Amino acid sequence: MGAMRQVTRWWWVRHAPVRDQPHIYGTRDVVADVSDRDAFARLAQLLPRDAVWVRSHLTRTQQTVEALAETGHPVSEPFVERDLGEQNFGEWQGLTWDEIGNHGGATPHHKFWVAPASHRPPGGESFLEVIERVGAVIARLTAAHGGHNIIAVAHGGSIRAALAHALGLDPEVALGFAADNLATTRIDHVSGPGLGGEWRVAFVNMRV
Repeated sequence: MGAMRQVTRWWWVRHAPVRDQPHIYGTRDVVADVSDRDAFARLAQLLPRDAVWVRSHLTRTQQTVEALAETGHPVSEPFVERDLGEQNFGEWQGLTWDEIGNHGGATPHHKFWVAPASHRPPGGESFLEVIERVGAVIARLTAAHGGHNIIAVAHGGSIRAALAHALGLDPEVALGFAADNLATTRIDHVSGPGLGGEWRVAFVNMRV
């Protein structure tokens, strides 16, 4: 009899929208708007009822988890993982997208994100560094909870980093993924025999 495959399903949910949208908030602990109860009810229908829950340390992910629990969806006490937090944009945090162009000289431009993957904002971190820390959390929790559903309530940057880690993508390519508020991305880790990689993408940025 051949070895059995084990599938660990990661459900990545981006937190509810924040009220400070014109500004780059990054690791600032801003408040989310969780007033759209219908959106949370629809999201809860998509998520599995038997799951390990994990979130970042920032309040907006806590509020999102609490709003999902208020729909009646079973939510276990989530693990809190600081390394699933949003990218730290350092001195750019609190500025608008236009203002960073005038902050400390010319700022590298990127079509889909605040800066190119290798660029570290002054006092902050690069997207490459986000991939490294998010990847370490994924590896650890996949090993600890193999074969289970894992619901991770996180951020746009950390969800893109998860995709980059799982698929071995060029970081610049990973920045092209959309990660909307209250949208879900699912990637499955498949262990066991067979050729090819261990990760499979089920869907990206699904809204219901």
